[in-house]
Amino acid sequence: MKLSVIMPVYNRERHVGSALRSLLRQRDAADLDIIVIDDGSTDSSVAVVRSLIAEAPCIRLFQQQNAGVTRARNAGLRQLLPQTGLVSFLDSDDISPPGRFKADLTCFDADPTLELTYSRMTLVDDIDDDTLEPTADSHSMTVRGIHLSPAIFVRRLVERIGSFDEDFHQAEDTDYLLRTFESGPKFTMPDTVALYYRRHPGNMTRQADVPFREFMRAVYKSMKRRVADRSLHPVDGIFDFKELANWRFL
Repeated sequence: MKLSVIMPVYNRERHVGSALRSLLRQRDAADLDIIVIDDGSTDSSVAVVRSLIAEAPCIRLFQQQNAGVTRARNAGLRQLLPQTGLVSFLDSDDISPPGRFKADLTCFDADPTLELTYSRMTLVDDIDDDTLEPTADSHSMTVRGIHLSPAIFVRRLVERIGSFDEDFHQAEDTDYLLRTFESGPKFTMPDTVALYYRRHPGNMTRQADVPFREFMRAVYKSMKRRVADRSLHPVDGIFDFKELANWRFL
């Protein structure tokens, strides 16, 4: 079954090559289709991506004028291939750990009715761009966080949830995940570490208070939806809120 991975990119020349290589090393475990949406980068991000396409035609590059990460994610959804059966996401400064897909895809093989796997993520402050692993002296924490990349969606679930809410300029991923779990999909939560979330000074989610306000707005909208529609499912107990008490980790 083809697995499409959507990667929005904006001025990530330093990290996008590592992010893509972390996916490419798993081609033996998954029939990968990597959809890169460049959101109007002004650095050499596009050149880095094109250099990898030469050796890996499973990477497809699309360019648009700068419109923000939410619209870039939606642009990626519009590029899904007819044969795509599974959908995942990876941000252009993060790393997909080795064995991540092999571990979680077995869940779908074992249960054809499964719609979602939602695994764990490791927050880390230093990754070796040669080995694509956390450095020996890095600081890290493994949690079940609120992030798209630890999830693999069956396509029918993506079609049921619809597009990302373009009213959000940040926390669009939080909103999407909350809407996903509210819909009551059949899911499992493996203990696989499915993401190395790279914390660095350029992370959007470490700047000012805007991300926290947007995160809280997504949570508030979820609460309003569930009050208005009692058929929606609760989201309690899914995310490790206690470990994520410092919102800068989100």
